[in-house]
Amino acid sequence: MTLQQRIERMWWSPARPPAWLIAVSRLYAGISRMHLRQRQRHVHALSVPLISVGNITVGGSGKTPFVLWLVQALQRKGFSPVILCRGDGGRQRGVCQVGPDSHPLEVGDEACVLARMSRCPVVSARDRVAGARLAEGLGDIVVLDDGFQYRQLARDCDIVLVPSCGIGNGQLIPAGPMREPVSQLARADIVVRSGSGAVAPVRTEGRQWRWQAEAGALLDIMQQQLLWTGHQACVLAGIARPERFLEDVRARGIEIGQTLLFPDHYRFARKDLRSLLDTELPVITTMKDAVKLVAIWPEDRPLWVLMQRYRAEPGLLEAIIRHFRH
Repeated sequence: MTLQQRIERMWWSPARPPAWLIAVSRLYAGISRMHLRQRQRHVHALSVPLISVGNITVGGSGKTPFVLWLVQALQRKGFSPVILCRGDGGRQRGVCQVGPDSHPLEVGDEACVLARMSRCPVVSARDRVAGARLAEGLGDIVVLDDGFQYRQLARDCDIVLVPSCGIGNGQLIPAGPMREPVSQLARADIVVRSGSGAVAPVRTEGRQWRWQAEAGALLDIMQQQLLWTGHQACVLAGIARPERFLEDVRARGIEIGQTLLFPDHYRFARKDLRSLLDTELPVITTMKDAVKLVAIWPEDRPLWVLMQRYRAEPGLLEAIIRHFRH
């Protein structure tokens, strides 16, 4: 287990972090407050409504699938949403419109997943103010991915996802998983508790809504076929908090015979495939990892992706629409 993995495991345990990590967290808190104040000095408003989807913890809150659910739900209501993202994991530094054939190493893995599955325009930009100028001309609503701490853009609805399991030990990075103190949830218009199972209490000023992504069909992304004949599999994941993905695989009645876990936004190389291709077990991965693997995966070898389906508490979409319409 790497140092990063040990620290992240500590974040979600009840044990008090070491004193030196708490000291570093205080330094992080001061720097973060300064940066956030600087970002608030020049706030840009768009000509169309902007919905921000973000989190207050580091990764693992279901942000990308929530954005997919949201834009698809808005499309069914007759809107034309555009997704604006940062392009994490990509080399692209400018502003670009992401298409289904864009390369994840250039524009980012999550941007590629959003472009392939949302059926709406996706803009990737490190400078999201510049990206917003392109995005507002492509539709009638902009959905800002990972926007809670990005205060340079005025938003008409601020949504924050908090995992149903809670906020871990409640400490700021690096002693805990918090990007900001939990008190900053007061800035949110809507707090969404994401995931299944019992909801750990987190104090907020308004109502908390429930939303979750569930295990769906298994898709062989190499042949684009929905067919599954295996009972045991090798599971590969390069995402934040992969435990939820492993639970979803087991929920499909699949026994996990081998597990290969990589850091979030990991850039796969051919050397990473050697042990995978030697195994006789079928390989199951996430869509976020699959968009990076397909370029180096053998065409005659199935690569199974566990798709997701989404379930929202009744009234959540209507509450979001009310916020940006007002």
